[in-house]
Amino acid sequence: QVQLVESGGGSVQPGGSLRLSCAASGRTFAISAMGWYRQAPGKSRELVASIRNSGSANYADSVKGRFTISRDNAKNTVALQMNSLKPEDTAVYYCNAVATVNVEGATVYHWGQGTQVTVSS
Repeated sequence: QVQLVESGGGSVQPGGSLRLSCAASGRTFAISAMGWYRQAPGKSRELVASIRNSGSANYADSVKGRFTISRDNAKNTVALQMNSLKPEDTAVYYCNAVATVNVEGATVYHWGQGTQVTVSS
């Protein structure tokens, strides 16, 4: 199992910045990618950004140019720097880790408990 603990989040005015951090523990050697998802009220959970062990990152179109994901493989942490925040960024943000579970390459998703981000004037 992989355990994920998030920190950061909170409330900010439009145009402001926040930084989310997530630390992984447990079977961290099995992690192949980490990332952030978000879920707004009444909406499905969506990918915000992800980053593989190689450092290759992927972003949702809605956050490109505003958010930056980074990873410290040695410390098993992932961070999301969020700039130029908009009211539509308001959501619960979840840390995610993708772990390989067998030699065939099957994977399982692990989730943090979620942290609220509110962007409002």
